[in-house]
Amino acid sequence: MARFGTRPITFGVRGPIERDDLPGLSDRVCTLLSANVGQLVDCDVEGVPPDAMTVEALARLQLAAQRTGCRIRLRNASADLLDLVALMGLTDVLPS
Repeated sequence: MARFGTRPITFGVRGPIERDDLPGLSDRVCTLLSANVGQLVDCDVEGVPPDAMTVEALARLQLAAQRTGCRIRLRNASADLLDLVALMGLTDVLPS
């Protein structure tokens, strides 16, 4: 099991997120994660629209994080976004 540092690193995601945004977003986050292997990462999603593309992007970022031993948790998520994450069965994948 990964050992997370005591102080999480933080990054923000802004939206709306379009499919064409996924490669660039993934590249930026993977660069951050590779420099912080094994860390807990807070992802600030305040104001991000609650839609399927947002949830897909966040799930992909979580997968990338796990590849580096990191774990992402959502911060400042709206109730609607959390409800959509739950509806899609991803509450365990995208914890807040």
